[in-house]
Amino acid sequence: MKISLSLGWLVLAALASAAPPNIVFILSDDVGYGDLGCYGATKVKTPHLDRLAREGVRFTDAHATGSVCTPTRYAFMSGRYAWRQPGTGIAPGNATILIKPTTPTVPSVLTQAGYATGIVGKWHLGLGTTTPDFNQEITPGPRELGFAYSFIIPATGDRTPCVFVENGRVVGLDPADPIAVSYGVRIGTEPTGLERPDLLKIKADPNHSQTIVNGISRVGYMTGGTKARWVDEDIADTLTQRAVAFLEKQKAGRPFFLYLATHDIHEPMVPHPRFRGTSECGWRGDVIHQLDWTVGEVLATLERLGLAKDTLVVFSSDNGGAIKNTYDDGTNALHARQPPNGVLRGTKGTLYEGGHRVPFIARWPGHIPAGKESAALLGLIDLLPAFATIAGQKLPAGAGPDAVDVSAALLNPAAMGRTSLVLQSNGQQPLALRVGPWKLVGRPNGAAELYDLSTDLSETKNLAATEPARVKELTTLLAAERDKDFH
Repeated sequence: MKISLSLGWLVLAALASAAPPNIVFILSDDVGYGDLGCYGATKVKTPHLDRLAREGVRFTDAHATGSVCTPTRYAFMSGRYAWRQPGTGIAPGNATILIKPTTPTVPSVLTQAGYATGIVGKWHLGLGTTTPDFNQEITPGPRELGFAYSFIIPATGDRTPCVFVENGRVVGLDPADPIAVSYGVRIGTEPTGLERPDLLKIKADPNHSQTIVNGISRVGYMTGGTKARWVDEDIADTLTQRAVAFLEKQKAGRPFFLYLATHDIHEPMVPHPRFRGTSECGWRGDVIHQLDWTVGEVLATLERLGLAKDTLVVFSSDNGGAIKNTYDDGTNALHARQPPNGVLRGTKGTLYEGGHRVPFIARWPGHIPAGKESAALLGLIDLLPAFATIAGQKLPAGAGPDAVDVSAALLNPAAMGRTSLVLQSNGQQPLALRVGPWKLVGRPNGAAELYDLSTDLSETKNLAATEPARVKELTTLLAAERDKDFH
């Protein structure tokens, strides 16, 4: 476990005199650096997240590690860069588990520290060791990676199967109506979005026009499970209710870890009717309001239960934002009124800052100063050792090989974070490397771009031609990082 020598002992000394806190990690989906009021948004309102920032620390140089969902979630859980393992790009809904159950993870390490652990929301890390059978108990899954309780969306809202899985079993499944899922050959006779656009409540592009569920066509084919299928408008309510129920069931004297991985604001963005029209940015802005409501419900529950002062709450996003036309909800023309990534270049799926620099807020009353800002460089990959330190738990040998313990930065806005960070999009190549203010961005053709983020946060001036020595230096560093072998 690596920790800043200058401030690490202060952190450990402060923690030694305090009981381990409860930890609530809220990971939103596709929320960009500029999508929250506390990060400069003006066309949407996020009062609960803004309050969280007022009562804690708002980080300005935090990164999702990957600019798409599965790689970031893999890195967060394992403390290992996802590009080190083939097959960790955006996973289909019937993918097998991507993290070996013997791998030390955030929940398994916190379980060793005596924590009750639970996940509610989006999983997207695969299930089972063979193609999962959604009609049986599915294992391995979140429980085998350390979560005592799990209520998950297997993949994403735009992918089949469109069901919830609680503790390994599909919720509400009728055995007489078994589920089948395919991401190749078409199965069943249910209409697709391409065949029956008249059945759709929102339009979709050809890649999202396979099986129709709840009037929305998806990626992948699905048959059966009719009674178990979710209603998109109710997903936020369902996940929020389950998260609140988890908090209410915790026993006094035992710390807990809740990983709440919201569906919002991932596509299809289908807000509950009570949120529609509440923003100036169409349904995209409306689901940001819905997300903020979810955060507010969690904060209110902690207060009602008398747990707020004893709980570290961390909020972030799995990648940057994007204005997409994958689905057309009828309000698409309004979506871009709120630039999702502010002044940052790029969007979700790119190696530019808009792809992976994300909102990151931490609050722990009495331990994290209120209303502060931190410029510490950190990645979601670093939460494994950081949470372990805060929980007073030593990491097993070999755990979190790419992670850096940034607990000092979480607790002290003046503390430094990482000195370098590798970033990825969907695949293993190309990669980007951040070292101090300098950023090397790889290209598919093997060339590279170089930016000085201290003077050019929007990445408008490629300095590769005028700084060849620095390009060579960073290229060598990235190659050395890529060649490390942790097997």
